[in-house]
Amino acid sequence: MRRLNTRTSFGTLWQLSALLMLATLLSGCGINNIPTYDEQVKSAWSQVENQYQRRADLVPNLVETVKGFAKQEQETLTAVMEARSKATSIQVDEDILNNPEKLQQFQQAQGELSSALSRLMAVSERYPDLKSNQNFLALQSQLEGTENRIAVARRDFIQAVERYNTEIRTFPGKIWHSLMYSDMPLRENFEATAKNAEDAPRVEF
Repeated sequence: MRRLNTRTSFGTLWQLSALLMLATLLSGCGINNIPTYDEQVKSAWSQVENQYQRRADLVPNLVETVKGFAKQEQETLTAVMEARSKATSIQVDEDILNNPEKLQQFQQAQGELSSALSRLMAVSERYPDLKSNQNFLALQSQLEGTENRIAVARRDFIQAVERYNTEIRTFPGKIWHSLMYSDMPLRENFEATAKNAEDAPRVEF
């Protein structure tokens, strides 16, 4: 009886060792890469969302400040607020990563807001008192910082998506995808909408 228990214990220990070795080999073969890279895509997307929201939050104060010195620029001010409204009206969550059309709409709306803000900055050149206003200068600094953060967040997202998509389309990730992660699709990425679109817009006063 004691000999049987010894054999059973040895067999159990061998099975556990074999499972541990198999798990180590599988992890080394990249079996976890696809879900890991997918989580990195989602995390990078969250940063993109955060920075665009940060910019959207700055817009009302910026518009109000400019309005105080340049009420006659109503058309430009209205365009900025309309662009902001459109950009923030698109429901943004992780599902957008699986919807190429919605992602494109989001990107286009953000591009329109960038364009409207650029026109607003150009208008400010005509108003020296506005350019020297402390509140306006503070908003300028925050906007510049936010545009830089947007550029960095977009770059990180683009790189994360490229890493994830490459893993799915190349060996051995392609095998793991077909065997275990077939429900995880390729991700859409940002596309450049203009020359040097990867660079943050210049905000000059």
